[in-house]
Amino acid sequence: MNQLALLFVLLLGAVVSVPLGDKMRLPAPVLMTLAGIVLALLPFVPNIDIPPELILPVVLPPLLYASVQRTSWRQFAANLRPILLLAVALVFVTMAAVAFVAHAIVPGLPLAAALALGALVAPPDPVAATAVAGQLGLPRRLVSILEGEGLFNDVTAIVLYHVAIAAVVSGSFSLPHAAFELVLSAVVALAVGLGLGWAANKLMGLLGDPTLQIGLTLLVPYVSYVIAEALKGSGVLAVLVTALFLAEYALGADDVTARLAGNTFWEIVDTLVTGVAFGLIGLELHNAIRTAQGHWSEMLGWAGAIVAVVVIVRLLWLLPATWLTKRLHARRDVDEEIPTSLRETVVMWWAGMRGVASVALALAIPLKVDDGSPFPDRDEIIFIAFGVIMATLVVQGLSLPWLVRKLNVRADTDAEAAFEKELAVRATRAARRRLKDIEEVEELPEEISEQLLRRAFEIGVRISPDMGDDERREAHTQRIQRIKKVRRIQGEMLSAARHEVLAARSEPGADPEVVDRVLRHLDVRSLR
Repeated sequence: MNQLALLFVLLLGAVVSVPLGDKMRLPAPVLMTLAGIVLALLPFVPNIDIPPELILPVVLPPLLYASVQRTSWRQFAANLRPILLLAVALVFVTMAAVAFVAHAIVPGLPLAAALALGALVAPPDPVAATAVAGQLGLPRRLVSILEGEGLFNDVTAIVLYHVAIAAVVSGSFSLPHAAFELVLSAVVALAVGLGLGWAANKLMGLLGDPTLQIGLTLLVPYVSYVIAEALKGSGVLAVLVTALFLAEYALGADDVTARLAGNTFWEIVDTLVTGVAFGLIGLELHNAIRTAQGHWSEMLGWAGAIVAVVVIVRLLWLLPATWLTKRLHARRDVDEEIPTSLRETVVMWWAGMRGVASVALALAIPLKVDDGSPFPDRDEIIFIAFGVIMATLVVQGLSLPWLVRKLNVRADTDAEAAFEKELAVRATRAARRRLKDIEEVEELPEEISEQLLRRAFEIGVRISPDMGDDERREAHTQRIQRIKKVRRIQGEMLSAARHEVLAARSEPGADPEVVDRVLRHLDVRSLR
């Protein structure tokens, strides 16, 4: 098996792991990691040969962009305080705790190298957290905080990692310079993200065609990342800002085709890239195994100690942070989503899995420092990092569904249904107002006006059947049954038409382009 064949195996696994994970009630990223581990142990599977400096720029931008499509800037703003406590403060605390312990237990490990280790294992993975939370039916407030933490903690951790690596490589460290780099990185990223988001939004309006617009959205996250990194900014933060800007302003309410096609496209990208990324995590296991040859027990002990630090620090931080946030929340009349119980806090604690970013940062550690000597304890750092990744991703990922069921932490379906009904009512009222405005300008026959009024009501009832009273719901149900019968017969008629057109494609002298154009017309008609 060569590298290309291995890539296609991972892509196939990414597709298969989704329905398999649904049946097994396990997160697809965890299944792909396990599959990667199995592949790494097979003798005929080659070692992957991907330059470490390319892993983050290739994998992270599309994953971040896809994740942002499920949220909004206002949601981040509403949860700014809990997200900052997790995405910024907890990263600093975890890095410091890991560095202190690693420096104490690993003989000869310099403090700067220990800080680099702390920075690369500090951030929970945004993709794993989002994928796991989405499949388990957690309360929306927890999903929002986990998404925000996962998306923004990489920004802090990657900047801190680069500062620590620079200190090891150069042999010097300046706290004011490090703080300046952190601030500069954020400012540059914000400027690049907003500027590129504005430019991309304008360009999408000029393109017009949904196919070209979706193609542009695939390029935008990469361009944002590369430009920000070239200007010494945070590529991750730049991608987030660009994605949030486009999510708010890129598509209007009537851009139906672009929105439907874009959502489908990014779901496919998210599934494939996520599967490959977590499969690569498992495949990298052979590097860690090779590193530990000869002193397994000692290195496993170091890795176990750091795993304990990472897990315990997160719990010890979450308990007071959640209590403080709830106290501050109680004093302010704000719409802020916070954990409301100890059970939800425990689920948030156990959802702190490490993943793609930690792997990329571990593999990107330089081989040598400025004076030509080897990077101190590089092999040990990589082994410990993989120990943390595997322990948190596999152990916590496999046990999190059981923990959620055991603690009975579930989304508030009544609240979701109530909000859905509220939106249905608002949609119906908006349709009726628009109909009334049209009737003031155009003269409509009474039967058409009544028919349109009924259809305005049906807009809301189709969203939320509970919106109407019993009589109207019964009438609506009967109409739906009639409509379904008509659509079933119409669907069979269109199917016969498609079969006839497809048969014409094989006839002598048939123009395939004309056949495909007619077939596309029939396909679009079938969706109505």
